[in-house]
Order: sequence, then C-alpha cells, then structure tokens
Amino acid sequence: MFVAANFMAIMDTTIVNVALPAVGRDFGVDTSGLSSVNVGYLVALAVFIPVSGWLGNRFGTRRTALAALLLFTVASGLCAGADSLEALTGYRVLQGIGGGLLAPVGMTMLLRAFPVTQRLRAQQYIMWPTAVAPALGPVLGGRLVDTASWHWVFLVNLPVGVLALLFGLAVLPDFPGPGAPRFDAPGFVLAGGGLAAVLYALTGAPDRGWGSVGTLGPLTVGVVFLAALVPWELRARHPMIDLRVMEDQLFRTTQLVLLPTGAAFMGVLYLYPQFLQADLGYDALHSGLATFPEALGMLTASQIVPSLHDRVGPRRLMAAGGASAALVIVLLTILTVTPRPLALYPSMYLLGASVGLLFASAQNAAFVTIPPSRTADATTLLNMQRQTAGAFGVTLAGTLAASLAAPSDADSAFAGRIAFLALAGLCLCASLLALRVSDRRVREAYEAARDTNGAAREATQVESGCPVS
Repeated sequence: MFVAANFMAIMDTTIVNVALPAVGRDFGVDTSGLSSVNVGYLVALAVFIPVSGWLGNRFGTRRTALAALLLFTVASGLCAGADSLEALTGYRVLQGIGGGLLAPVGMTMLLRAFPVTQRLRAQQYIMWPTAVAPALGPVLGGRLVDTASWHWVFLVNLPVGVLALLFGLAVLPDFPGPGAPRFDAPGFVLAGGGLAAVLYALTGAPDRGWGSVGTLGPLTVGVVFLAALVPWELRARHPMIDLRVMEDQLFRTTQLVLLPTGAAFMGVLYLYPQFLQADLGYDALHSGLATFPEALGMLTASQIVPSLHDRVGPRRLMAAGGASAALVIVLLTILTVTPRPLALYPSMYLLGASVGLLFASAQNAAFVTIPPSRTADATTLLNMQRQTAGAFGVTLAGTLAASLAAPSDADSAFAGRIAFLALAGLCLCASLLALRVSDRRVREAYEAARDTNGAAREATQVESGCPVS
C-alpha cells in the first residue's frame, strides 16, 4: 500500500507540469497565472509534513495512512472535474494535505514493521516510487494530454488509489507508536509555516528573481520561522518534532549526505529535458522517454545494495555513489557541447544507478540506530529535508541557467553547462560527507538486532516447548 500511495504522490509532482498549458487554454489563463496550481499543492504538502508524526502517534499509523490515501484519491477526482482555475487550485491543496501525510506515515510504518536486518530487502520495493515516478510523470502526462485531455492526469490516480485503499482496509495492520501528547500549536506554525515559506520562495526564485520582494519576503520569513523552531522545540515539554533525534550522529550525517545528492538529482531532472528539447529538438514525450533510463538505473542499484551492504559497508557505497554521480554529470556537461544521442541513454542509466547506490545505502543507515519511539520524528525530518533539497536543486539549476544565459544560443548552452557543473559539485560534496559515516556503528546495530531477534526466537521456542537449536 505504501508503494502505491507513494508512487501517486511523487508522480503527481511531475505529471501535472505537462498538463498546465492545456489547463490554461481551457480556462483562458496565461502561463504566469497557472502557478497557483502547483504552489497550492506544494504549500499544503509542506505544512502537513511536520504534523504527520504527531497524527500517526495520536490516531495510529493505519488510520492516518488510510485517511491520507482517501483524501488524496478523492481530491484527484475533484481535480479532474474542476471547472475553474480557482476550484482546481483548491482541490490541489487537498491533494497536498494527503500527499504530505502519506510518505512520512508510510515510512514510519515501514520502520516499525521491519527489523533492522530486513529493511534493505524491503527497500528493494520501496525504491520503485522514488525511481520510476519522477521519470514516468512527464511521459505519461504528455501521452494523456496528447491523446485524451488534461483531466486524465488526475483520473489516472483513481484506480490505483481505490485499489490501494481497499487493500489497506482489508489487510493493513496498525503499528502503534508511543502515543501523542498535547498538540504543539506553536511548533506546528513554526515548522509548517517556515517550510512552506522557504519552498514557496525557492520554487519561484528562477522566475521572480532572487532580489524580488516575492522571493526575499517569504524566504526571510521561512528562515526566521525555522530558526525559531529549534529553541522552541528543544524547550517544549511536548514538541511537535523531537529535534533531539538529530543528536544521533549517524542519522545527522546521512541527512547531510542526502541533502546535496537530492538537490543535484532533481536539478539534473529539471535541466536535462530542457537540453533535449532546446538543443536536440525532442518533443516533451520523447525527452521524457530519454530520461527514463535513470529510473532503471536506480532500480538496478536498489537490487544490488543488499548483497553489497555487509561486505562493502554503507560508507564506501555512499562515497562511490556520490563520486560516480558527479562524474556522470560531468559527462552530461561534455555531451551538451557535442551532443551524441546514443551516449545520453547509458549516461542517464549510470546516473540513476549512482544516485540509487547512495540513496539506498543512506536511507538504510539513517535509521539503524533510531529507536522505535523516535521513528515518526526521524521520518518527518527526512521528508522535510527531501522536499527542501528538491526545491533547492531545481532553483539552483534554473537560476544559473537563466542568469548566465544571453540571447545567443552559444551563451545559453554555456549557462546550461555551468549549471550542470554546479550540480556535479554537489554530488562531490555528498561523496566527501559520506566518508564521515561510521560503518562500525552500522555493523554494531545490525549485530545487536540479530542478537535481539535470536533471543526472541529462543524465548518463543522455550515457551512453546520446542527444542532450541
């Protein structure tokens, strides 16, 4: 159920972009007026990610996940039937609320359902949405808009959502947490408002400009809110997000590694289709297909990481993934100078495999030392970091490409190459940060988990009268 729900939520961030021109034609709105469709979704997503952990502990992860999935599915149907831009924006806000809850609560359930020693096996399936959904969105969206109408980019969610909901109602167990204390209203305002303001500023900065009031105003407010959140949550008796989870050195380091990697990855996915369409003359559908090998590379990496984890260790896997991703992005920079279409497909596959190697290793290592009582706080922080990283990566790429570009095609291509090199630098930083990850701590956590599981099995055998081998 988590794979299906997360797939819809992630794909919805990319599939709608392809349909916006058709939406504008139907409603008689120019391109600049369509930003509210995505901004409403993004802001709602940002506001409800911080509260997801509290809701899961208060009402149970099962009920929270099913309610979020129901809301997302119903909102998708409402979006498909919207008869005005205002209605579509409002329904997208409802979608964002559901989407903001789905990923953190689902990941919390994953961590509570699987012991440490089995999480890498589970990640072989959990990586599907992360790998396939962003690349499939533009391909599927372009096809649906060309052959049917923009309404179908929302209708496609309905069968997946309904089947996942029925499946969850029938068999999904609950994974109770420690319970939720009194609601931390100031923490909710500071966390949700701060994250929403920062994401709003970052996503609009390439169009509005970094010096505009529309960018500096919300960015300043967001930074102030998030800065005030830290002392408030550390002093609060019942914090919305227990920031003390960041005291765990392994969790803190992996988040520092994932931040630049996520930014670089999303930045490349933003720049690469533009290069294909501007320099090689691809249409939206074929540029999406040319991006898709990235998803296959990530899936390949997710399958081989479990077999390499114990022998190589997460530190080396993460460092190798970041370094190889930097090299592949440098290769893409060279290919923008002398385009060779046949070389682009394997390059994107290698990029996906490199990033997947780092993602799978880092996400597993992040939680091996986190106790079950703090999983909700940890997954909330992980998803806040992921949204911020993606927005920052797209903003960095878009800003560099726009600010360095000039009217001539040569200068525009130069700007794109500088942006690619900046993203490669982020991957290199991630590789260096990965060297700070402690393989020893991960190994000790695995050994402790195996000892605990073995003792539990032995106790069960003794109680049942079975011989202990």
